Order: sequence, then structure tokens, then C-alpha cells
Amino acid sequence: MAGHSKWANIQHRKGRQDAARSKLFSKLAKEITVAAKMGDPDPDKNPRLRLAVKEAKSNSVPKDVIQRAINKGSGGDVENYEEIRYEGYGPEGVAIIVEAMTDNRNRTASSVRSIFTKAGGNLAETGAVSFMFDRKGLVTYPASVGDADTVFEAAIEAGAEDVESSEDGHEIYCEATDLHEVASALEKVLGESETTKLIWKPNVTTPLDLDGARKLMKLINALEDDDDVQTVTANFEISDEVMEQL
Repeated sequence: MAGHSKWANIQHRKGRQDAARSKLFSKLAKEITVAAKMGDPDPDKNPRLRLAVKEAKSNSVPKDVIQRAINKGSGGDVENYEEIRYEGYGPEGVAIIVEAMTDNRNRTASSVRSIFTKAGGNLAETGAVSFMFDRKGLVTYPASVGDADTVFEAAIEAGAEDVESSEDGHEIYCEATDLHEVASALEKVLGESETTKLIWKPNVTTPLDLDGARKLMKLINALEDDDDVQTVTANFEISDEVMEQL
């Protein structure tokens, strides 16, 4: 299993903690606000907003919080956020992509650079590591929706490219530009998904031992704790044995 999905599992467990949950809600609300400001406040007419709202709902963000975020964006009285992608290397040479949304580029760049340095990594130029990832659409379903063959058949019929099934559930991948169409087609057959979002999927991974995994997690946690950082993706791979020790 690729590093991004294992990290998603770790992140999910961490998300049960109140402090992390509050921070996650804030990041999801910011994305909704920006999406509403950039386009139509109606999710049905704004693909980016529709994805942001769906992701918020899948993470149990209350309806009133979602609506307030939409109202804030559509009202126009909101900070001018700039979307920036940072690329760098973590411990053991793991490639990392950081996506941020900020109203102060200098503050965010300084903060991200400092976090990388303190954790034994280094920030690189844009494009330095992104070639090790593919921009993809990801739709996830719980294992309970069906067996691997059933989900695979539904995914291919919907226009997806690949499916990774395990006891934890089903991860369905498609071209980034096809995400809305694929997700809509899957919903008609399998019901509402757990997650529908754009991701960076590693096309090459770096295996880590326990020490390397701990160092990397420290860096990723620090990055995710930064208020301006929206997502962190790394191309690491760890064994189930190391996973249990973490």
C-alpha cells in the first residue's frame, strides 16, 4: 500500500483528537470559503465548492459551519487567500508536497522552510519533486459496499483508472479532470462515497524503517499544525510491522 493511503489512516486516527479535529474543521471551512468566493455559492453550479462541501461532510463538519463558510465567501468580505504549493525533501530523502492557502506569502514560506529545516529536511524549488507524483481524483468507499470485483467493475464502468481494495475499504482513482463525472456515476451504483477529492498520488515510493518513519511523522505533524497548510503528501512506504510500532 502506498504511503499516502497509510498516512491517511494515521491522519484519521489523529483526527479523533479534539485539537486536531478543530484544526481540520478550520482548514476545510477555509477551502469552502475560498471556493465560494471564486465561483457560484451554489455547490451544484460550482465543482470546486461541491468537492469542498462533500469533503467537509465526510469529516463530520456541522452543517451550520459549512453554511457559514459559504456565506462568508459569497459575501465577498473575506481575506484574499493565495494558493501556493511547496515542494521539498524530508528525512531519508522522502519527497513531500505541501499545499497552502495564505494571506501572507512571506509568513507562510518562512514557516514552512523553518519546519523542514528543524526536522532534518529541506525545501526545494517548485517542480523538484512533483514529477514523483501524479495529480489524480480519489473516491473512497467502505469495504461494506461490496467485494473487490463488484467495486472494480463499477469503477471501470464509471470511467475510473484503477482500484485498490483492502479490508479497510476501496480506493478508486481517476484522472483529475474526470473526478466529478466518475464520482457521480459511482454514487448511482454504490451510494454516497466516504471521500471525493483531488490528491497527489506517488508514482515512486521510498521505504522507511521505524526510525525514518518517526522522523517523517514528526515533520508531517509539524507541517499540518501550521494554520496556512491545507494538505501534506509524502511518497513514503512503511511495512505493516513498522506501522504497528508507530
